[in-house]
Amino acid sequence: MATPVLLAAARDGGLINLPAIFVVLCVTALLIKGTTESAMVNAALVVVKLTALTAFIILTLPLIKGSNFHPFTPTGFGNLSSGTGYVGAAASIFFAYVGFDAVSTAAEETVNPQRNVPIGLIGSLLICTLTYLLVAAGATGTVGAQPVTSTSGAFLAPGSPEMAGRCAAIVSSGAVEPLVCSKHALVHVLQTIGYPVVGYLVGLAAIIALPSVVLMMMFGQTRVFFTMARDGLLPAAFSRVHPTFKTPYFVTAVTGLFALIFAGLLPVGSLADYSNSGTLFAFAMVAIAVMVLRIKDPARKRNFRTPVVWLVGPLAVIGCIVLYAALDMASKLVLVGWGAIGLVIYFAYSRSRSHVGRGTIEVPELDAEAPPTAVPPMPGAPAPGSAAERG
Repeated sequence: MATPVLLAAARDGGLINLPAIFVVLCVTALLIKGTTESAMVNAALVVVKLTALTAFIILTLPLIKGSNFHPFTPTGFGNLSSGTGYVGAAASIFFAYVGFDAVSTAAEETVNPQRNVPIGLIGSLLICTLTYLLVAAGATGTVGAQPVTSTSGAFLAPGSPEMAGRCAAIVSSGAVEPLVCSKHALVHVLQTIGYPVVGYLVGLAAIIALPSVVLMMMFGQTRVFFTMARDGLLPAAFSRVHPTFKTPYFVTAVTGLFALIFAGLLPVGSLADYSNSGTLFAFAMVAIAVMVLRIKDPARKRNFRTPVVWLVGPLAVIGCIVLYAALDMASKLVLVGWGAIGLVIYFAYSRSRSHVGRGTIEVPELDAEAPPTAVPPMPGAPAPGSAAERG
């Protein structure tokens, strides 16, 4: 039987997180097995997740009290240096948007990507945003979610030792645990309003559906590495395709190995923040790339055209910079460190080997109605329907 030291990372009081390692191994094996199988499993996990969230929304929305929303933003905009306020909350949850980016990385394996990828991106964004808002309204409106303060009335940073001590003191006094102190927020809400059994089921659904997040993030990353390898930016081994499964098995195995190490040794909160820094940087670069393409290649065929790009683009970049500033120093330094390593690899190895960079490969424009097999894959061609191609 596993002991507590095998159920949490070192910084969470354990030694290594074996359940996280097991999940990563299963996801890696599934991605190697095939894209279709991965999509089917992911669809099943998403159904479980949406069922649980729908049940939560149905049970909580009728019990909402308007008084629980006052004050609506008790901590205000927040302090960028401490990551408090709603800007700090937005920065800490930004990694959730990696899933939308993964839709574009799957374009090469999508039928009619020029049409279907924009529909998938915009549709999933609308559905998820609506779900986020309803769940947050249900949780806050039923039991309240006002911040925990110190005895002097100062706001305490989430996850800080001071907040943990204050939460423990509140519970030990006999008071109901504040929602912001709970590690299982939705379960806590349902137990508080009198649905403990449903709360446990929602918690179980969250555990069951959690691998869907890992699956989508690893899927997107492996496809990025695979495309880079075909262009010569990475060694050719990363573009190897399994003879039977027809999947990029080598790069998937390497990505899974790194994910396994990080998942086993680092707390999930730290991993989320590290991911946030990279995600914010990537989104800012995409926004800049779209604007650059509008200037350098205005005649490019665009089946989906970014609306009001000279307003949306700069606002996106500014927003990413503000959210990055709200991250903790460790997360900021992770981006700087990994970015420096990436630049060394690019200038020492990748730049001189890029097929597109050297002009040895021209990128064809696919007809919007043509299936993805109509044009043979070529090294260096950006994924059809990807952010870089859409401009």
